[in-house]
Formats: sequence, C-alpha cells, structure tokens
Amino acid sequence: MPESLDWGRVIAAIAVMAAALVVAVVLRVLSGRLNKRAGDTRWAWDDLAARLLHDLAVPLSLLGGAWVAANVLNLKHGTLRVTAEVLTAATIIIVSLACARLIAGIVTSIALARQGVAANVTIFANITRVVVLGVGMLVMLQSLGVSITPLLGALGVGGLAVALALQDTLANLFAGVHVLASKTIEPGDYIRLSSGQEGYVVDINWRNTSIRTLSDNIEVIPNARFSDTILTNYHRPAQDMSLLIQARVAYGSDLEHVEKVVVETGTEVMAEIEGAVRDAETLVRFHTFAESGIEFTVILRIIEFGEQFRIKHEFYKRLHRRFQAEGIDIPFPVRRVLLPEEPAPGLAALDR
Repeated sequence: MPESLDWGRVIAAIAVMAAALVVAVVLRVLSGRLNKRAGDTRWAWDDLAARLLHDLAVPLSLLGGAWVAANVLNLKHGTLRVTAEVLTAATIIIVSLACARLIAGIVTSIALARQGVAANVTIFANITRVVVLGVGMLVMLQSLGVSITPLLGALGVGGLAVALALQDTLANLFAGVHVLASKTIEPGDYIRLSSGQEGYVVDINWRNTSIRTLSDNIEVIPNARFSDTILTNYHRPAQDMSLLIQARVAYGSDLEHVEKVVVETGTEVMAEIEGAVRDAETLVRFHTFAESGIEFTVILRIIEFGEQFRIKHEFYKRLHRRFQAEGIDIPFPVRRVLLPEEPAPGLAALDR
C-alpha cells in the first residue's frame, strides 16, 4: 500500500461502499415496484424499460461505488489503472447482458405483434442474444488492451472449420430462419407433413420445430425437414376451411328430398354448433353410383382445423336422426351372389 493510505481513507472507502450498497438496495426496490406497475399495463415497452432498470440497478451502483472507493484509497497509478480496467470490463459485460435481454425482448414483442398472441418463436431472440453478447465480448477485450483484429481473423478461419463440423446444426438454423422469414409456417398453425407428422406449431428454435399433436403430445422435428418435404398448412391462406363429409343413401331414395334434408341439417349445425362458420352455405354433391347405394359429399365450413371433430360428431348424429324420421334408408354394404341352376359336372359326380 502507498504511504499516503491511512485508516481514515479505509474508513471513507468502506463508507462509500456502504452508501453504494444502500443506493443499490433502494434502486432495486424502486425498480421492482416500477416493474410490477409496468406489468399491469398492456404496453410491452414499459415492461422492457423497467426490466432493464431492474437488471442494472444493483451491479452498476456497486461498480460505481467500487470506483469511487478506489479513488478514495489513493491507490498507486498502476493499481488504479488495473482496477479501472477490471471495473470497465465488468461494466461492459453487465451492460451487454442487460442489453441482450432488452433487445431479445423487443424482438419477441415485435414477433408477437406480427404473428399473434399464440406465437412463441425463440430463434430470433436467441440469435439476437448471441450477436449482442458477442459484440459486448469484443468491446470488453478491446477495453482490456487486447487487439481484436487477429482474433477476428482466427475466428474467420475457425468459423470455417466449425461450419464444416456443424453442417446439420447450421442447416437447421438457416432452415428455421428461412421458414420464419418466408412465413411458410408460424406458431399456432396446424400443419401436416408428407411423412405423417401433424399438429399445431408451438415453437421454432435454432435447431428444431415443436409440434403439439391433437392428443397433446409434443413432436420435435428438425428444421431442415421442412425444406425437403411436402407440407400442408391448414391455416393458410386463412384459418377457416371447408369440411368434406361423405355419406350414402339407397338407390330407391328420392335424391331431391335427400338433398333438402341434408341441407336443412347442415344449416342447423352451422347455426347452432360452436366452431362452425355462421351463415355458411351447406352444399351437397352426389358423385358415385356405388355397389350399395348412391354416395354424396356434404361440404360445410369450419373456423379452424381442430373444430372438424365436433362438427362431424353433431352432423352425423342429426343427419342419422333426420334420415330415420324421413324414412330415408342408409344401405348396408350388400353383395348379390348368383348360383347356377344346374350344378357343374364335377359337383354332380361328387353328389353321387
């Protein structure tokens, strides 16, 4: 220690640190209340600002107190310079972490505003965090006197090796970015792959996409799979869609009467059952003279893919009841077998 350092300066430095700690606690409490009040509003930006203040209150207060205390102690020039570098590096890291969280929150808010409240996209937020933290690390190294130019050159060469080693991971990363940028699928969409997987898109991260099936299970699919498979998105171009229901009546039925009964039943279902498109027209199309009867398709409209099961359930029940009341037959599969009147010669010999 330098000769000028005495107990008076030590006590003063301790008092400075104690004051910094008190300020940190006060700021923490105030920022906590501000964060709670901001959470009660619908505006997302005040939440992000309050969270930033909450994250920076304690560490910046303590770091500022440490710098003032170091000057009060009247340290040697070299020691004071090292202390300043360490405190500056710590400040840069803390600010980088807080800014990464802030910018990731901004990106998430923008994604939610564009894609709806059901969106939960982490890929953009993760990329944002990595970029901000990377820049923060470079600034910190520069503040410590480390030249980042050779480091950037080494990162370029090393990045090539890493890219070759992580081809699958990078393919999934860029595939996920491409899927989101092209709006092929978005969180909340119901999709079906040609390989058979189907469900609601829950999240798209840097490596895979999570899909919630109708049985409430989660299927995890690599992002690269979406670039080389046939995909059906039932929420594009709109969520409402046509529901095709197959049925059959006997050949002896009056088709005009059948069509009238089916249309009345479909109109009733559209008006009363939740999940149907109100005032949607019910269409009936006869299309096949089948073996057991005349087959037709009923076309209804539903607001979303998952509503088809309820609509089918109610429609079949009501249509069956109406057919029974109107005397319209729903034929069973029937095959007519014609036997020859005279037995074959071989069979006649066996009878004898």
